[in-house]
Amino acid sequence: MNLVEDQPRLCIETDLPEFPLVRRGKVRDVYEVDGKLLMIATDRISAFDVVLPTPIPMKGAVLTQISRFWFDMLRNLVPNHMVSVNVDEFPDRLKKYRSLLRLRSTLALKVEMFPVECVARGYLSGSGWKEYRETGEICGIPLPQGLRESHPLPEPIFTPATKAESGHDMNIPFEEVVKIVGRETAERLRQLTLEIYGRAADYAIHKGIIIADTKLEFGLYDGKIILCDEVLTPDSSRFWPRAHYRPGRPQPSFDKQFVRDYLESINFNKQPPGPPLPEAVVKQTSEKYLDAYSFLTGSPLA
Repeated sequence: MNLVEDQPRLCIETDLPEFPLVRRGKVRDVYEVDGKLLMIATDRISAFDVVLPTPIPMKGAVLTQISRFWFDMLRNLVPNHMVSVNVDEFPDRLKKYRSLLRLRSTLALKVEMFPVECVARGYLSGSGWKEYRETGEICGIPLPQGLRESHPLPEPIFTPATKAESGHDMNIPFEEVVKIVGRETAERLRQLTLEIYGRAADYAIHKGIIIADTKLEFGLYDGKIILCDEVLTPDSSRFWPRAHYRPGRPQPSFDKQFVRDYLESINFNKQPPGPPLPEAVVKQTSEKYLDAYSFLTGSPLA
């Protein structure tokens, strides 16, 4: 099946002229609707911080529906910003955009966001692996000597980062978070991040997925800390297939692996504009995102 031709809900960029556009990010277009936020996850994909011209069919729907799944599962642990992902429950003025919004849109509370990324790591990978090789630590947390790439950590750790409007987020020590949000809030964010990661990782591993790490965002609403943005998706987490896990090397994953591998193979200079993607890479990447949803939920995305 040619997913690009056969997927009628392909979405590259949105235009809802009667609603104020709050921001257009790498993936999401966000509008203000009746005092709430309408978050539309498009099928745009970025790699090496460059948004590519070729979309990945169903990617936005997968991100939205996986987030919905986790929001529902974690609701008794922490409240969240999700009002609804059901277009039938959206304001009437949005109903004419039903075909565009279906599956890929979240009506959410407007929240005062904390200016830090809350990262939990259970395995040694990515920037954490790089930092560990250089210093033996991650975000000031000392780790045992002799760990290999993708090795499980003795216990999950909280490794916050600054939010970057462009480029990579920068890892920071916990005390820097204390300076930004205050000690009580920083400690609560650390506790929630590790509890969420622990619960999700325990669930996912029985579904065939190792969640190596994840990035969470929190905000304040009515004086309470709530979980926001996307949650435990292949874009905000490293999902590894448990069946193929082998420490001491990079792992196959349920995300942009095919895209990154292709860009490396053509010696992409990692500067915009990005090159178009061949159909085979698009198809494989779309299937990986859809696999992540079906592994976690036990049913295909419809």
